[in-house]
Amino acid sequence: MDAQGRGRADDIDPADQWVLNPNTGEYELRLGPSAPQSAMQSGVPRPRNAGRRAPGARTAAPHAGSAQAAAAPAAGSRTRSAPAAPGTREMPEVVPGPRRRRGAPAEPPPGRRRTKQKKSKGRKVLVWTGGSLAFLLVGVSAAGYLYYQHLNDNITAVSDDGAGTGGFSKDEAINILVIGTDKRSGKGNTGYGDNGSVGHADTTILLHVSKDRTNATAMSIPRDMIVDIPDCPTTQEDGSTKNIGGTASTRFNESLGQEGRTPSCTMRTVKELTGITPDHFMVADFNAVKTLSTAVGGVEVCLEKDINDSKSHLNLTAGKHTIMGDDALAFVRTRYSVGLGSDLSRIELQQQFLSSLMRQVKSDDTLTNPKKLLALAEAGTKALTVDEKIADIKKLASLAQEIGRVNTKNLTFTTVPVDDNPDDAATVLMNETKAEKLFRTVRGDVSLTEVKKKEAAAAKEKEAAKLKGTRAEASEVRVNIYNGGAESGSASETLTWLQNEEGVTKSSQLGNAEKDLAKTTLAYDPDQADQARKLADLMGLSASALKPAEGGSETNSQGLPAMVLTLGKDFAGAGVPLSGAAAATDLDVQKATADKQVCAS
Repeated sequence: MDAQGRGRADDIDPADQWVLNPNTGEYELRLGPSAPQSAMQSGVPRPRNAGRRAPGARTAAPHAGSAQAAAAPAAGSRTRSAPAAPGTREMPEVVPGPRRRRGAPAEPPPGRRRTKQKKSKGRKVLVWTGGSLAFLLVGVSAAGYLYYQHLNDNITAVSDDGAGTGGFSKDEAINILVIGTDKRSGKGNTGYGDNGSVGHADTTILLHVSKDRTNATAMSIPRDMIVDIPDCPTTQEDGSTKNIGGTASTRFNESLGQEGRTPSCTMRTVKELTGITPDHFMVADFNAVKTLSTAVGGVEVCLEKDINDSKSHLNLTAGKHTIMGDDALAFVRTRYSVGLGSDLSRIELQQQFLSSLMRQVKSDDTLTNPKKLLALAEAGTKALTVDEKIADIKKLASLAQEIGRVNTKNLTFTTVPVDDNPDDAATVLMNETKAEKLFRTVRGDVSLTEVKKKEAAAAKEKEAAKLKGTRAEASEVRVNIYNGGAESGSASETLTWLQNEEGVTKSSQLGNAEKDLAKTTLAYDPDQADQARKLADLMGLSASALKPAEGGSETNSQGLPAMVLTLGKDFAGAGVPLSGAAAATDLDVQKATADKQVCAS
């Protein structure tokens, strides 16, 4: 921002505002009162007497030193006597001396010898560098504000209709619903067929970022999976709210676009399905893939075989390729030429593309390239539709910063487990047992990867030593369950899960414990060790959770000795392993980390 931007007159050079202080030998920024500026120019009404001064008066530059120094005539100026009013003493008027060349040394006042400034060459360079940097920063801040406004104008926002949490928090886990729509909007996309479609939730990923930002899980939801879409209160263009009725046993992709459904309805469907409430949503169209891949200079992908797909328009030979634009869009749309030709095979292709895109975005080649960063900002704000709670570049940047804290090697891609639908070969059914275990793991903020491999290996070895021995059958495990600080209803939920899904039928729920515990514990007698090991396996309990029973074991409803399971504050849900290492190996789901490239077959 230059002098004019601060209200100065047009003929003032900003560099002339840096003045050498003869007392300190350093340059100082001196900003005098602004030249008069009309209300029309500034957009702000001026006070009636603002900017006025008596005829012939001169304004002295403010000084950073004492009041005495501020009142003294400036070095290099001349004084002349002005006629004094009757009864007053004549006072000298300060008149500027001849203007010196910029950068030339200041002339000493008459009658005073110049004193040599004791300042090193390095300090002089620092002074000039500091002055130049100050002007640069001021100029950038002005341009930055305009660009900030420009990016904000790019953003398209849609109401979440109360389906989200109300906004992410920096000290909590974050859940973002990323939706790729197959709506053929945007330049060059009408040739892909189905031009008049309002779009579907064609690609949907629930991104979970852990509370401590050490890991993240990107869970794909198959578009052809049969689900129940709930009723969706939806904001209309005129501001009114319309309740769009739910649909039972239909494809997941119909949660967006169909019947006038907006992304908020996809959020509600995901919440009903997984028990996870997304904080925000982001919707990407065809152009998002094209422009984002181009902004980073291309995305590297790998194929095990040649692909020439007439439907997606992808034509690539086997091997590695760097793709962008239309080729990138064709790659993520390909389904009939990879794997079994299903949407599940296409999901793996999309996960490979997103992993590579994230690696490229976080690479030094991108982060140190201002041109690419600006292109990413333009592409991201133009191509994405977000909920109104993050429809601001500052909030989006803050969210991106939180997600960016996760190392790509600890970002795991997975897919909701499904089975073939015997009644319709074109759709799939969720495998409820496997899927619920995955959902519980994500809800419990448990990583699918071993974030600290050395620590995990050491802990696993220690657990193996303590838990070494025989295991009882699940039907022989006797346990009383108490809630000792877990979420309300956890003991009842755990009892139901143990009896119905794991076969621990000799179990009972006895309400709240005498006191709350930070960690879940399992107390047992020595002759119950085989039962304790089995329950530890089922619940993913670490060795440290197993404690010897104090004062003898309890009995169950049949009067038989029973172990005591107390669910502490760390309990994340029935079936959610309390050991991170156990979670990484216990889930029977497809997993792939973002730091490794996989060639599509």
